[in-house]
Amino acid sequence: MDHKNGSVVTEFILVGFSGGWELQIFFFVIFFLIYSATVVGNILVIFTVTFSSILHSPMYFLLGNLSFLDMCLSSATTPKIIIDLLTEHKTISIWGCMAQMFFMHFFGGAEMTLLIVMAFDRYVAICKPLHYKTIMNHRLLNRFVILSWIIGFIHTISQMVLTVNLPFFGHNIIDNIFCDLPLVIRLACVETSLELFVVADSGLLSFVCFIFLIASYTFILVTVHQRSPARLSKALSTLSAHIIVVTLFFGPCIFIYAWPFSSFASNKTLAVFYTVITPLLNPIIYTLRNQKMQEAMRKLHFQHFSSTQNF
Repeated sequence: MDHKNGSVVTEFILVGFSGGWELQIFFFVIFFLIYSATVVGNILVIFTVTFSSILHSPMYFLLGNLSFLDMCLSSATTPKIIIDLLTEHKTISIWGCMAQMFFMHFFGGAEMTLLIVMAFDRYVAICKPLHYKTIMNHRLLNRFVILSWIIGFIHTISQMVLTVNLPFFGHNIIDNIFCDLPLVIRLACVETSLELFVVADSGLLSFVCFIFLIASYTFILVTVHQRSPARLSKALSTLSAHIIVVTLFFGPCIFIYAWPFSSFASNKTLAVFYTVITPLLNPIIYTLRNQKMQEAMRKLHFQHFSSTQNF
């Protein structure tokens, strides 16, 4: 492309949702309520795991970290989406766009790793129950969490270090509700193989991790069935929540990133589901399906109510 035919891009224009102001206001209310529920729900899970006296197992420690990552992942994009719904000209600076993509893939990569750690935790708990506390000790858990953050950083920096140096001239319209790598890369005015790198880094990695996790959960269930068929229903009940969370997280990632130049990259429904809906569903799934978590919440609420009454 001839650079003289367009000025240097300093900001991108987000197309956002189509429709009149009435529809924009409707989306604003819905997204605001969802984001508020996401923040409150995940903070509630973190608070319960941190202060409850009955949730000291490694699974709940990992669940608290998952809730923190979910809240951060949603916060990387949703507040900007909500603000844009009340704005006629939806723009974002080029560095704001880069920051949005950096944090989205940072928290997404960390969560991807943490979900694998949670699968390993369930394997040890179900298949090696006598050695569970010995294997899943606090030192190993802390290392796993630190590793997830390191992998998330490596995952995002390996893509962003190449993206920030791309030249953008003239074309600056992103047909989505937030910045994302496949769409931003297409606006660069030079031929680049970076999109194939994104496919390998984000798409292929998401697909391989998803297959690995589903295979792991299947292996756990088969092992339980062979050793003690009576425990299969309990194991299935425990793992079903994990399988749902894994599917909700990796499904949109695979569709968005697994194919170069795919129309799925600009699919706003998938974008909303990945960054807005999924972070809300995770705490709901884990709390509604976990009696111990519900009991811990009730006890904390009762203790708070009792202390308030005494005061």
